[in-house]
Amino acid sequence: MKMLSPVLLGLSLAVAGSTLAAAQDAPSDFKVLQIFREYTKPYKNGMAHDKTESAIVQAMTKAKFPAHYVGLTSLSGKSRSLFLTIYDSFAEWGKDNEIADNNPAFGAELERTSIADGELLDSVDSLVYTYDKDLSYKSHPDLIGARYMEISVFHVKAGHGEEWRKLGKLVKDAHDKAGTSAHWSMYEIAYGTQDGEYIALSADKSMADIDTGFAENKKFKDALGEDGVKQFRELFASSVDYSRSELFSINPKMSYVPDEWIKADGSFWKPKTATPAAKPAAAAEKKP
Repeated sequence: MKMLSPVLLGLSLAVAGSTLAAAQDAPSDFKVLQIFREYTKPYKNGMAHDKTESAIVQAMTKAKFPAHYVGLTSLSGKSRSLFLTIYDSFAEWGKDNEIADNNPAFGAELERTSIADGELLDSVDSLVYTYDKDLSYKSHPDLIGARYMEISVFHVKAGHGEEWRKLGKLVKDAHDKAGTSAHWSMYEIAYGTQDGEYIALSADKSMADIDTGFAENKKFKDALGEDGVKQFRELFASSVDYSRSELFSINPKMSYVPDEWIKADGSFWKPKTATPAAKPAAAAEKKP
């Protein structure tokens, strides 16, 4: 479910596609989202990449590493995988880095598996965001039951943060009035790209949820009303340089998730592999 209605974006500006993120609500008002992004070589974002990433997940599991992450595979845009980790603070992130640094065996295993993974990649990068509670809307506490992720990125013009926040309130109020199924978590860039970037991420249980989102556009527009549509256009034009959206599938083979997620949705996160059928016993050799 996109933060901003595609219909209204069409009324205001031409909108194209984006990058990243993870859907998780914050018990506190501050969270850190790290997104590690791998751009794969052409036609390498399939079983071969699943295999090398699964080896990394196995190493993390064996070491009982405390920081979990969710892997996403692109369904739009350039071929790439995203790995999303959420921390309560930068201090917590730092403690996890120390654990890895102080475990030489774990570090060596990660290096070995990462080198194998690197043979499939064109490039990698990392971005860091912080959670914005005021601009988020009905954030979900986990990804249990989710299969897809819609991710939108917005770049806010320097000095126009006030209009951006007014736009966010306008959109949230309209969704409340319309009673739509919309939900998203909003994060603001901290490190890795130009200032002013925000990402909104929303998880879907199936692609039917995307159909629902588009079908609810009229309710959203009606809730805004004529004056609201005009205000939307003005606020968007004055505060946003550009916005783009992308679609990803959640990839369980590339994900290292908490045990409670596995217990609640084990058939997805840890599917049972079929046991090969036993071969029939060979017939006893007859004596001549």
